[in-house]
Amino acid sequence: MKTSIATASLGGDLSEKLQAIAGAGFRGVEIFESDLLSYNGTPADVAKELADLGLKPITFQPFQDFEGMPDPQRARTFDRAERKFDLMQELGCDQLIVCSNVSQDSLGGIDRAAADFRELGDRAAKRGLRVGFEALAWGRHINDYRDAWEVVRRADHPAIGLVLDTFHLFARKTDLDSLRSIPGDRIFLVQLADAPWLDMDPLSWSRHFRCFPGQGDLPILDFMQALQATGYKGELSLEIVNDQFSGGSPRAVAVDGQRSLVYLFDQLRAKDSKAAIDLPTMSPRSKCLGVEFIEFAVDERTAGELGQFFSGIGFRNAGEHKSKAVTRWSQGAINLVINQEKEGFAHSHYIMHGPSVCAIGLKVDDAAAAVDRAEKLCDTPFRQKVGPRELEIPAMRGVGGSLLYFLDPTSKLASVWDIEFDAVKPASNSTEAGLTVVDHISQSMHYEDMLSWILFYTSLLDVRKSPQVDIRDPGGIVRSQVVESDDGALRITMNASQSLRTQSSKFLVEYFGSGVQHIAFNTEDIVQTAKTMKANGVPILEIPENYYDDLEARFGLPAERLDVLKANNILYDKDADGEYLQLYTQAFKDLFFIEIVERRGYTGFGAINAPIRLAAQSRLAREHSGMGL
Repeated sequence: MKTSIATASLGGDLSEKLQAIAGAGFRGVEIFESDLLSYNGTPADVAKELADLGLKPITFQPFQDFEGMPDPQRARTFDRAERKFDLMQELGCDQLIVCSNVSQDSLGGIDRAAADFRELGDRAAKRGLRVGFEALAWGRHINDYRDAWEVVRRADHPAIGLVLDTFHLFARKTDLDSLRSIPGDRIFLVQLADAPWLDMDPLSWSRHFRCFPGQGDLPILDFMQALQATGYKGELSLEIVNDQFSGGSPRAVAVDGQRSLVYLFDQLRAKDSKAAIDLPTMSPRSKCLGVEFIEFAVDERTAGELGQFFSGIGFRNAGEHKSKAVTRWSQGAINLVINQEKEGFAHSHYIMHGPSVCAIGLKVDDAAAAVDRAEKLCDTPFRQKVGPRELEIPAMRGVGGSLLYFLDPTSKLASVWDIEFDAVKPASNSTEAGLTVVDHISQSMHYEDMLSWILFYTSLLDVRKSPQVDIRDPGGIVRSQVVESDDGALRITMNASQSLRTQSSKFLVEYFGSGVQHIAFNTEDIVQTAKTMKANGVPILEIPENYYDDLEARFGLPAERLDVLKANNILYDKDADGEYLQLYTQAFKDLFFIEIVERRGYTGFGAINAPIRLAAQSRLAREHSGMGL
């Protein structure tokens, strides 16, 4: 099967879209009429641009309100079709997509529709053209692919075929069994679109929430398995319309489209080894064994302040790099790296973003396999000069231009701390705070980039995505989604907002881009950890007393336990699985902050407490800016 993408899937003008589509490796493209109409040139000019880019126009669409029209409108629909045929021939495109009629004037009846298509097929065939019929989920009389197929079957014309669109199929929750019996050569085009499951009208759902396969919740893989049974060997085209893609970079969106198809084919091949897929095999998704390290880029002055901050939450300086101004801070199984080099990637990251997380090191089962898979998924590798007594740690570009390193337990990478660092004797006054592992990492990003990074993580790593959650910030709504491994070894929360007034959006402004806004560490005794941090002078985010009054009403906690929570600014939640306790530091340099969590069987992230935390942070930010009174 060949792959293509619709121009409607990308933002920008037609030339920008075509260049991005070709650059991402597509060779087929659906031309949308609105893109052609707004193009500053003739259809022949578009044809030349397509040829120069090595692109083939596989279809022109949409042609609307055709079948079942009464006279005299019926005659006009054929006149309109002839004009589209003229345009298509100038464009060099041989297929027109007709969408099922939504006009209030249209008349029902499968035979009537079939007769219309039979006549249209005669007209198209005279020009060497074909027509595909697509059932829209909101079509007036035909809104089910099975009815559209019956129209095509009764039309019984070689120039008339069926167009399948996964969104329209799943929006109506239609059965896949009937699909298996349709002859593959009677299917002229298959359009792929995913979407989150939402309870809303199909038209609004389609126009705002479509996404690439793997980014939503629709069972696209089940559809692909059913499609295989038909023997279909034609184009698989991505037809996506949503607000995030239209506002994003055309090139980045096109690359995501290619990545989504590579990942889909990889899943299909795993399900069916006989699937006809013309792509090289890939290693399985990498199993993440944990977060090996988190690296911070700083300057010389900030390095001392950050080291003091880490000491306050129980970390100790455990190692000095043998040749660089880099230190390792450890506690439990957590490694934090402070990089104050004046050259190289970390320094460039600091110049751009200030004190910040510039890299995350993940321990995976096979680092080389992880990078090989990443490159086949169109991810961007990173390499820089490696000095004496240094290991070349494989890495890919991550969120906001940061790095994602891969280490494993079976190669020299497992000894990175011994090879590159000299151990430092613990200070006599160092006191750990009981932190054990990295619980989760929270990344804030631009709203239009969120789907891209969900696909990045889920296609590369053996993680699942959670349903989207909307969190109320004093400045607006923040959309949050989690990717995590089954055993919790890796948890990444992604946050984005369309409002410029939320804490997430303000971070992007202060930080000059997407990145890590906070890191959560796990403890087995959050009260003791809080006391240690307080004794060490770590500034803790204060939670208002009203919160604890409500906590008492919701959960009926004993007064003495409530007093302990209140005294230590600890937030609390409980579900059927257990309890969750959390506290937050104030932000370091107004950029990132630390969360401490204690899990007692609870697997969530305390979403109900997020508005309380966000309000407290907003209040603190106003005080710091002199607007608190």
